[in-house]
Amino acid sequence: MFYKQDEKDDFNGVDPGKRDVIRSVSEVIGQTLGYRKCMMIFLNGSDDEVDPSRFGFSPNSSDHVIVWTFKRQFLTIHDRGEEIKSKLRYTHFFLDTDKVVSKLENSLFCALLREEAANIVARHTCMGGIDPTMVTDCCLYEFFLYYSFHRTTGFDWVAHASNYWVCDGIVKADVTREISNTLHQEIRWECDASLLDSMFEEFIEDSEPPFLVVNNGVINKERSSWISITSKNLTVLEDMKAVLERASSLFVALERSNNNLQGLASGFLKHCGNLGVLVLYCCAFSFVSPPFLQCHGLRFLGLDHCTHDNTSEVQNRTTWTCLCSLLVLDVRYTDWDEILSEEKMDLMDNLRELNIEGVCCWQYTYRLQGRLPNLRRLRIIKPAHQAKTSIDSDNSIMGKTDLEILDLSGNGDMENIPRSLSMARSLQALILDGCHGLEDVVVPDCLPSSLLRSFSFDGYGPAAHWTSSVELPPESSRLKFVCNGKNKKVKTSKISLQGCMQLENLFVRGLSNLVELDLSGSAIKVLCLKTMVVDVPGLKRIYLLGCEHLRAIKWGSFGSKKQLELLCVDTHRGPGREHRLAQPSLGHHKSFRLQLHAVLADSRLARSLYFLVKAYENENIYFDIKVTSSTKYGVQLKAAGGKEMILPCNRQRHMLVDQYGDVFSKIGNDAPMLVFPQPPAQQLDRHIEISDGSRGLDSELARHFSLPYLMRACAESLHVHDASTRASMAEGDWYRLRWCRMERCSNLVAVFPPRTSDDNSQLQTIWVSDLQMARRIWSKGVWTRPSFKHLQHLHLRSCPRLQFVLPVSSRSFPSLQTLHILHCSDLRHVLELDEEEIAIHEVQFPKLATVHLHALPKLRQICEAKMLAPALKSLRIRGCFGLRRLPAVAACEPGHKRPTVEMEKDVWGALQWDGLAAGHHPDLFEPPVHSRHHRRRLLRGTVLRYVPNYSYIEKKERIHPSLLVLTAYSLICTTRPLAFLAFA
Repeated sequence: MFYKQDEKDDFNGVDPGKRDVIRSVSEVIGQTLGYRKCMMIFLNGSDDEVDPSRFGFSPNSSDHVIVWTFKRQFLTIHDRGEEIKSKLRYTHFFLDTDKVVSKLENSLFCALLREEAANIVARHTCMGGIDPTMVTDCCLYEFFLYYSFHRTTGFDWVAHASNYWVCDGIVKADVTREISNTLHQEIRWECDASLLDSMFEEFIEDSEPPFLVVNNGVINKERSSWISITSKNLTVLEDMKAVLERASSLFVALERSNNNLQGLASGFLKHCGNLGVLVLYCCAFSFVSPPFLQCHGLRFLGLDHCTHDNTSEVQNRTTWTCLCSLLVLDVRYTDWDEILSEEKMDLMDNLRELNIEGVCCWQYTYRLQGRLPNLRRLRIIKPAHQAKTSIDSDNSIMGKTDLEILDLSGNGDMENIPRSLSMARSLQALILDGCHGLEDVVVPDCLPSSLLRSFSFDGYGPAAHWTSSVELPPESSRLKFVCNGKNKKVKTSKISLQGCMQLENLFVRGLSNLVELDLSGSAIKVLCLKTMVVDVPGLKRIYLLGCEHLRAIKWGSFGSKKQLELLCVDTHRGPGREHRLAQPSLGHHKSFRLQLHAVLADSRLARSLYFLVKAYENENIYFDIKVTSSTKYGVQLKAAGGKEMILPCNRQRHMLVDQYGDVFSKIGNDAPMLVFPQPPAQQLDRHIEISDGSRGLDSELARHFSLPYLMRACAESLHVHDASTRASMAEGDWYRLRWCRMERCSNLVAVFPPRTSDDNSQLQTIWVSDLQMARRIWSKGVWTRPSFKHLQHLHLRSCPRLQFVLPVSSRSFPSLQTLHILHCSDLRHVLELDEEEIAIHEVQFPKLATVHLHALPKLRQICEAKMLAPALKSLRIRGCFGLRRLPAVAACEPGHKRPTVEMEKDVWGALQWDGLAAGHHPDLFEPPVHSRHHRRRLLRGTVLRYVPNYSYIEKKERIHPSLLVLTAYSLICTTRPLAFLAFA
């Protein structure tokens, strides 16, 4: 149920944060509760009050009580009581607990924390390897980070929490990265600074927490495992050597003194054998002999704004075995080339993540060739040095088959992505923010096409912060605008992520030269040009072929639609569908303001196309929209010279009567009576095709806008076939339709329903075949009477329940030339008077030349009113035994031939005439050509009446039953000749 509602909201383009309740569910809740006494506990995750009546719960009822909260979970603590209280409408009693929570006793605090951990575990029961104790420690660890750095480094290091848990040993190394990322998303402390300080102080005074925070003073807690030091006094460090021996995580963030960094002694970490996480911020130490050399269990090393200290003591012999155990190396704005040298990289065989910020450029990757075999995440961002043209880095990613994240943000002088990136088969996220020097980004030439889930290319520049997960940088960390003086023109004109079957997260912004975006084969559900593809004023072509998950395209501003020139969409499943057409150059086509090619497995996607087409409605556009569940259809593109390049389609093949030539040679070749005109072959510039049970078709045709609007107001040609829908075509005014082709729609009752008109009167051809349930083609009872003044050809075949075709509401069909109808056994009139138009006595057909009627036994006359067809040339009628009137023709002028007639002799003899003066007389026609076969009077009753009594014969004569079958067969053969059976 929830999946279907989400799917429905996706197709409607509703933002996830603005989605409403499921009304049917709220109605059931309201009916169930009624006037019963009940209490609802509502965990409100926002700071806004919600109207509970939308859920079927009445807040005004004295028997209904609601208890709710205004925060996400225990980890969210804000002092916003007065702000929330001012917005209350339904609440009668408000209890502000945030200040109470900040002063909780240690036992209650720990109990609440354990409860929160148990809830997190309960929400992820399918993930093995996690337990409440582990989750509680993770919560405490992030609480420790949050307090330690919320004033100093702006929470930047908190983004590494999932790495810290693994490297500290809280989360075991064999636990998958997915689990640690999931815990990182669940555990996010959000606290006001004042409440955080008081809560933290209460906590450490009443208990022995596993962490120690030092702020310009010494707290002797020898059992602390997680330690952070933010101090101006270097003597503190000398007093803490005993405490550091037990530390598993150490964060040192020293403050500058007279713009100089404070130095760390080389033996500062001499006895830290248990240290797994070390982060040094604004520290000075010897790069020749750093203080962490003795930390042989070190797995996370972070260096942020550190410098070389020449005054430190240097050991004579330096060993770097501490690098062998490293899992994560994070170097930020620390110009230490030695730690990133090939020699040191050779020691880091276990390294999984390498982050370099504000140091070297993307060309550093050449040092990684053949090194770091287990590397999964690589970030080289915001370089301080320019690239050198002499360095070749094309093969730098060779062998990095486990690489999951590649972030090269800020490398503005990079022109091409390394070709060896195609070897990174596990790549899930590619981030190129601020790489304004890049030329075309094309798959499959350089990018892996299997697991890529996230792609970001922000022309405004790199994000301020990033996370350790494979998700894109959060919106809050992105630049809001391009700073003055930094607005460099991005060179990229084409981005092709074709074949990235897992791609679902996309962010493209500020690419002024971008012309083409190809997302074919991706897993994107909603392509939003307001939030995903932003500020790309030159974007002209979008390809979405083989995007089976696509549900909506949100166009954003009017300008984002008007700049587009080509959109190709195909939502069918199937490998290689994105390669089924050669993407054309716009210059080879007829000049159109917009070209739209779409094959939709779900008709609801037409809602997105509606907004696009409507923006170009009065301009010269081309669209070819196919709504079908069949995978045999593909996008059609016009090739050079005006011809069409058409992929395989399910064209209906009609059986040729020439297959029975041996029969016709004996009984006469009357096969042309069965020949039916071919359907319109050349689709027009605005074409819609519907077939093969597209999802949601019935409900979509019932809407006023979306697909019905495209059919009524925009389409020039319409082809509907093999559709099981019971819904008629769209109601309203049909402005542009020139030909309509309908076939094999077994449940369709009427093609054009009541309240339908052709205001512009553009319809030229109606071609209908095999509508088993249809009773009419164009319904009566419309607001504006259809004139059909441009209708030229009317072709119908095999509609056994059809009673009439078109209503007559005018005195002339000025353009009708051909009338061809076969096998419509219930048809009484082709053209029937509308009930409100009885006053019409004569209808003129000045161009009607050909009438071909076959197997219409109930047809009385073609038009219910008198017909005048002065241009009539040919009448071919067979099997219309109830026909009594032919069209009237004017007296032939000298040199003009009379209309030819072909019909059965007895039908000709039964016709009724008005006389020569009325232009309605047999002498005004050529002598009729009668068929050599005529209807013969048959025996009344059944054949079995002439078969001897079966029971009597069986009893008296004991004749075998099979002889009775032969007797019945002989009676049938003698009653109705075989030749007549062939043409009946």
